[in-house]
Amino acid sequence: MAANPAPISGFNLRSILDKEKLPGTNFTNWYRNLRIVLKQEKKEYVLEQPYPEDLVAGATAAEHRAHEKHCNDSLDIGCLMLAKMSPELQKQYEDLDAFNIIEGLRGMFESQARVERYNTSKALFSSKLADRSPVSPHEIKMIGHIKALDRLGIELEPELVTDVIL
Repeated sequence: MAANPAPISGFNLRSILDKEKLPGTNFTNWYRNLRIVLKQEKKEYVLEQPYPEDLVAGATAAEHRAHEKHCNDSLDIGCLMLAKMSPELQKQYEDLDAFNIIEGLRGMFESQARVERYNTSKALFSSKLADRSPVSPHEIKMIGHIKALDRLGIELEPELVTDVIL
C-alpha cells in the first residue's frame, strides 16, 4: 500500500519566480515578484537592511540569534536571487549578499525602468482618436498602454482608467 504524502504545512510562493529569470529587461516585474515571495516568507527585510556587521564582544544570546538569523536569511535570499538571474548577471553578483545584490540591480536597471515608464505614459496620454476612425482599435491600444504601465508598477487613478459619465 502506498504511503500518503505528508500534508503541505506551508504556502509557498517561490514558484512565481520560476516564470522567468532576470535578464535585465524585466527588472521591475522580477523585483515585484521577489518582494511578494519574501514578504510571504517574512524575509523581505534582507533587501532593506545591509548584511550585519560582526557582533561585538559581550553580545547577548538574543543578539547572537538575531545576527545568525539575518546572516542565514541573507545567504538564502542571495542564492535565490542568483538562481533566478541570467548567467551574465550571476557572474557579476555572485560574491555579494542579498542587500548589495538588490542595490546593484536597482542602480543598473532603475534608469531603464524610468525611461520605459516615461515612454509608455507619454504614448498613453498623447494618444488621440483620429477623426472618423473606429473606437474599438483605439480603445484596445489604450488598454494596452494602461496594462503596460501597471506591469511597470504605475497605478493610475480609477478616474483615468474607467469611463466617467457626466
